[in-house]
Amino acid sequence: MTFMNPWLLLGTLGIGLPILAHLLNRFQVKRTDWAAMRFLNRSVRVRSRQIRLRDILLLLLRCLAVLLLVLAFSKPAIKEAEGIASQIGERRAGVIIALDVSYSMAHSNGRATRFERAIEQVGIISEYSQPGDPVSLILLGGEHRVVLRNVAYDRERFVEVLEQLEVLPESLDLDSVPKQLQALAEDMDALQKEIYIVSDTQTQDWGKVSTQSLDALKDLGERSSVFMVPVSGGSENLAVTGLDLVSGELRKGSVARYRATVRNCGSNPASNVDVKCRVEGVQIDRKSIPMIAPGASETVSLFVPFYNAGSKCITAEIAGDALSTDNVRRVVALVRDRISVLCIDGSSGDAGRLIRAALMARTHGGEDEGYVVRMVQWPSFPIRNLDQADVVILADVPEITAEQARKLSRFVRMGNGLVWFAGDQVKINAWNKLSGTGPNALLPASLGSVVDTSDSLGVGKPLDPSMPDHAVCRPLQSLAEDLLSETRLLKRIAVEPADSSFSLLNLAGSHSPVLLEHSLGRGHVFMFTTSAQASWNNMALTPVFPMLMQQIVTYLAGREFEPPRVVGDPLSLSYVDQPDATDAVFDTPSDQTIIVPVREHRNQYVALLDKSREAGFYVARVSVQAPGMPVAVNVDTRESDVACLSGDELRKSLKGTGITVSASETDLAADIEAVRMGRSSWRFFILAGLAFLIIESLLADRILRRGRSTQSQTGPAPQQMEVA
Repeated sequence: MTFMNPWLLLGTLGIGLPILAHLLNRFQVKRTDWAAMRFLNRSVRVRSRQIRLRDILLLLLRCLAVLLLVLAFSKPAIKEAEGIASQIGERRAGVIIALDVSYSMAHSNGRATRFERAIEQVGIISEYSQPGDPVSLILLGGEHRVVLRNVAYDRERFVEVLEQLEVLPESLDLDSVPKQLQALAEDMDALQKEIYIVSDTQTQDWGKVSTQSLDALKDLGERSSVFMVPVSGGSENLAVTGLDLVSGELRKGSVARYRATVRNCGSNPASNVDVKCRVEGVQIDRKSIPMIAPGASETVSLFVPFYNAGSKCITAEIAGDALSTDNVRRVVALVRDRISVLCIDGSSGDAGRLIRAALMARTHGGEDEGYVVRMVQWPSFPIRNLDQADVVILADVPEITAEQARKLSRFVRMGNGLVWFAGDQVKINAWNKLSGTGPNALLPASLGSVVDTSDSLGVGKPLDPSMPDHAVCRPLQSLAEDLLSETRLLKRIAVEPADSSFSLLNLAGSHSPVLLEHSLGRGHVFMFTTSAQASWNNMALTPVFPMLMQQIVTYLAGREFEPPRVVGDPLSLSYVDQPDATDAVFDTPSDQTIIVPVREHRNQYVALLDKSREAGFYVARVSVQAPGMPVAVNVDTRESDVACLSGDELRKSLKGTGITVSASETDLAADIEAVRMGRSSWRFFILAGLAFLIIESLLADRILRRGRSTQSQTGPAPQQMEVA
């Protein structure tokens, strides 16, 4: 026999209280000798034996009642191996059910989804619970949610809770699962604790469990009985994993080219995959992918015409597979009436001329109302007219004043873009002093000395062909390697990048950055460590420079709302000046309104929604009445690989953790029967203790009444007569 509350066994010392009361009661009798007593001695001796027997019986009943109540409160449990004594208890256990609700659980086999089959397994587990047993229910996803915490089991309420559950658009965070389950187990008031993890056991999660997670699961298995209940399924699934702007300006009257990427996560080839492109819910393009090999990805180009200015919600969609959650990808385009670029040239005019030629290359040098490039020489820096531009380019500008630095910083923080080029005229010390350091610095790096990157033959180093998957680099990735290697750099400025910046282009064979980026407020800053002039490189003579410049302008003109987020990411609105409203508003895809306070942070004002919990288009606005700006939120496509482990593979993966894998309904029922050997006996002991208290009370009351009855029949003792 074991006890859940062994310290309460000290209460058995309370048995001494009835014994002490009995002894004290004996000493309270006052003995008085009188003459007639000698005639009653014989009768009293017989009567006293009966009284002592009754007192001892009452004493035993009271002691036994105290003992049984103490045992009940210490919550004993008896193993069935202990024989007949185990029959006095009930088979009870505290149950924790961890249910996977990541979106792969919505995968269907044509008859039912994995989630529906998981609910059936949870129903089987709950059938072994008794009313009043402690039960906890936790939903596993990117953020684990406790639905029931250590509540007394009630079947009707439990079924009602299960009916309200649904799959969430999240990925499973497996590493944090053991810690959550351990906390629930420690909080549970039960001698025997059982933990059931019901999941589709995806290969990418459970097949590659980290050493840290395995150790945590092993520790969990040593403290509780842990069961894995797999609801596996097929591996076939298609997912739209990307929708990226490749080329074109986001302005009225233009056409932009987007690239949609579709991945075949299954083990069989997929044929004739239709990809539809919609703008504001209206289909505007459609392409077909003839074949996608297993485990491979294919892309199609989708052309999006912009007839009006404003924010546009764009989607790429497929249909017809077993999991619909990842069949759509969303982006937002901020389409302008026009795009205005202001280029400030600090050289003799060569840098500005080459930049203008690169930006206007697709329009054959012509200028239209929708795309304007203005050139200004450095001495005429127009600090008052920056608001009329979307992107400012500083080419070989020697230095700027403190007022100009503040204006440029404010310009970028408002959501605009800045491009900075090195050159012969740049005064390094002046720029380092004015651009600042840290997260609020204007430039993404501090400047060093000019470095010669040419060899003995006067040939410069090429660009590194390996580039990050960034919107600016995507057009360059389509170039042949020999075309990319034609770009040669003869000079560059050595820089020390800030922690908030990252490199987009490097020199081949080194980590020396050529192009860096960092965000500042709502805008972005790009920094070239080389010049736009031919004396530093030959970029202007290759396809790299026009593709790069046009893509940078398109990227900067998109502002902060274009990059899509993933479910679980925070959403924010930021302002340079304090807004009139103290709260911002986020409308969710399910038409809920969330009000978020505006707070000051790093010299700007920010309204932050901690987590996005739905996939779709959120709408952010500074107040309920203000016009809204959509924000695209997508699912994390890492969850799209829905291949599952078999029962044997899962046992091999969890070997040494002590976790039992119940791969079928029959196995689950048998495993529960096998592990639930303990019987809770506290109810028996408390009922027995109360029964003995009642018997003792009735017996004591009967003895008291008999004593009163005998006294009334005998009558009062005769009084002694007084003699005069």
